[in-house]
Amino acid sequence: MTYTDQEKTAIITQYRQGRPIQQLCTECGVCARTIYRWAKIYCPVVPDEKRTYTVKEYDALLRRVAKLENMVAILQTVGCTVHAPLKERLGELELLYGQYDVHTLCEAMNVSRGTFYNHILRNKRSNAWFQKRREEYCGLIREVFDEYRQVLGAEKIRTILVQRGHQVSPEYVAKLMKEMGLTSIRSTAKQDYMKLHEPEKKRNVLRQQFQADRLNQIWVSDVTCFKLGELYLYTCVILDLFSRRVVAYKVSRKNSTQLITSTFKDAWEQRAPDTGLIFHSDRGAQYTSHRFRQLLHERAVVQSFSNSRKPHGNAVAESFFATLKKEDLYRKDYTSEAAFKRGLASYIEFYSTQRPHRTLKNLTPCQVEDAFMSDKS
Repeated sequence: MTYTDQEKTAIITQYRQGRPIQQLCTECGVCARTIYRWAKIYCPVVPDEKRTYTVKEYDALLRRVAKLENMVAILQTVGCTVHAPLKERLGELELLYGQYDVHTLCEAMNVSRGTFYNHILRNKRSNAWFQKRREEYCGLIREVFDEYRQVLGAEKIRTILVQRGHQVSPEYVAKLMKEMGLTSIRSTAKQDYMKLHEPEKKRNVLRQQFQADRLNQIWVSDVTCFKLGELYLYTCVILDLFSRRVVAYKVSRKNSTQLITSTFKDAWEQRAPDTGLIFHSDRGAQYTSHRFRQLLHERAVVQSFSNSRKPHGNAVAESFFATLKKEDLYRKDYTSEAAFKRGLASYIEFYSTQRPHRTLKNLTPCQVEDAFMSDKS
């Protein structure tokens, strides 16, 4: 429902006289926030001996004064009067096009906006002055755009041009920027960043083909949480896909990027893999962090991520944790962090050296690695 100024004033008057806001809302069908906004807009702020102005009326007067000042400036600038022939007035207005808004230009010289727009569209391609002015402002805009590292939009570029003595409208600046293909990098910064980094995040090199031909060809990793009383302990492991051996592991009270990076560094120091290692994990924030990806990049490691919403995308690492919990963690009552770490170390040693694996044809990870090294030598 649309309310007139008189109706709004009547509602505000009742509100100022003490009528409960909820009662007004019910009777008038207006929410409280709207009434508060009206009260601010129609608040008397400029007392006068004869009358009092509201904020809305006062702002309208300021806009009117600014418009009249521009009209006076236009009349003082043009080389003809409002009674001159239409063609002459159009020519004078064209010289000021872009310095003032079209509404003010046309009202000052008593020219309809449609006539003025037709004149501009008809003449701008063949008008040498218009083309020269356009080329001049294109150069100025590009200069400011580059000077301020391509972060400014049309409004701020226009402000700088005005400060430097060039009268131009923000609409004209925006139009020329669009023609030149200039866009503030602030508006596209996030999209550009995501485009740059998203391919690395989405890349799934393994595609659930959990097979390797040699040691240190593919490592898989994951993190699991185990509650010990009121304490949460996070365990990160890295396994070699060829032998299923735990290459490195660490325990921390925080699931942080530091936990992932320190585990990887331990694995790297112990195994010293050749160039081209593939590191596969889920899309956890720690694995996709800039710090960890930079660490892999420095070592020429190819990073692979499981697909979103795919429960078996990192099956090997997840299977290890399921086995660990069933065969050890859920069977023992660890009472301290130190006891938990000792038990974990003992189980991983058992897992690598004694426990047969069906995937490895009932060999242990260490037996598979020993056989591989013997064949290699």
